[in-house]
Amino acid sequence: MKKCVSYISLVLLMLQGLQAQLINGSPESQGYDSIKIKTQVDSIMQEGIIEKAFPGAQLLVAKNGAIIFHEAYGFHTYDSIQKVQKNDVYDLASVTKIVGPLPALMKLYEEGKIDLDQPFSTYWKSWRHKRDKKNITLRELLAHQSGMIPYIVFLEAVYKKNKRFKKRFIRSKKSKRFSRQVSENLFVNPRFENKIFRKISRSKVSDEKIYRYSGLASLIYPKLIENLTGKSYTSYLQNNFYTPLGCNTLGYLPLEKGFKNAIVPAEIDTVLRKTITKAWVHDENAALLGGISGNAGLFGSAEDLAKYMQMLVQEGRYNGQQLLKPETIKEFTKIQYPDNNNRRGLGFDKPLIGNDTLSIKKSYPAPQVSKESYGHAGFTGTFVWADPKNDLVFIFLSNRVYPNRSHRNIYNLNIRPRLQQVFYLNSNDTKK
Repeated sequence: MKKCVSYISLVLLMLQGLQAQLINGSPESQGYDSIKIKTQVDSIMQEGIIEKAFPGAQLLVAKNGAIIFHEAYGFHTYDSIQKVQKNDVYDLASVTKIVGPLPALMKLYEEGKIDLDQPFSTYWKSWRHKRDKKNITLRELLAHQSGMIPYIVFLEAVYKKNKRFKKRFIRSKKSKRFSRQVSENLFVNPRFENKIFRKISRSKVSDEKIYRYSGLASLIYPKLIENLTGKSYTSYLQNNFYTPLGCNTLGYLPLEKGFKNAIVPAEIDTVLRKTITKAWVHDENAALLGGISGNAGLFGSAEDLAKYMQMLVQEGRYNGQQLLKPETIKEFTKIQYPDNNNRRGLGFDKPLIGNDTLSIKKSYPAPQVSKESYGHAGFTGTFVWADPKNDLVFIFLSNRVYPNRSHRNIYNLNIRPRLQQVFYLNSNDTKK
């Protein structure tokens, strides 16, 4: 009898481990009408392509741990040569912030190696003697409540007045001194990283503590993570998150991966690379760091992103492993400064405050998402969102910046909130 009970317990444990992975399912298995869903999504996607919001895109939706929708639309470019495929790899832009440095910071937090409410200068020494920065906390930085300026164009520092590159920073051939690759024929001196850090250190900080989105600290996080762990930033992410999740495409510098997946092009760069940015990070600041940064630089497929977001929905558990503690995820995904009209979590974006009272034209994201939901958007046209209350993961990938970043119909047409809304209005168990 005891052997029988032990065997049953073992089987149950094995089933729990299996159920902690994403599986393929059907809309009907989760109470949706597949024809109705596809008809509505197809209509919005075709509108986006016709109105040149993007040349192509794809959408993956998982409900209750099952992928119930994953379709690809359009082409990589407007010449309609290469069709979008479900396993294509995209430049994730600012989605990097929550899939790159953030899980590492979450793990360091739960290990007691960083304190959200201690001054960031405790861990980043160059800020200790900066009057306007020495008391800024990591919580304020992650919630965009620090007063830091939004952005610095570091690209200006690599050019002479005649618009030629300064040879101490950029060269056309790789060498020991110029080892970080920007594009096929451009290499940056790793010491330029120090110039970036100095400029951030000298940047102005507002005295007023209000919500102000800033990506500057994200440029620092990879180096901070290396300092605190004694390991390379990319290997730390790979070993602690991407490999356990079974993410085969997620990572930096995709050309070094050697995978067969097609990489979707981003913008035709007329400033730095003088060519199409395909497999090279679109963001210029990340490019000047050699493509490995906390603000941008990650590439990945829709399925890999879904695995990561599903892990968060499952309170840190995936494939039988506990990658993050439930209480850590809860802390990082809650609104930090609601009294300051700041909707942000720690690193994660959140719905607008009062989002459920807004129309689809004014909401962010869809009005029907729960207050517990979270995610992030990327400049290149990417968007990931998780709703633990409704057990819904939403992954939208596009290259809306092709051929240039002036294409803004993805915003004007509310493409992503409208797509997201389809999976709430047609669900029988939506909870706000």
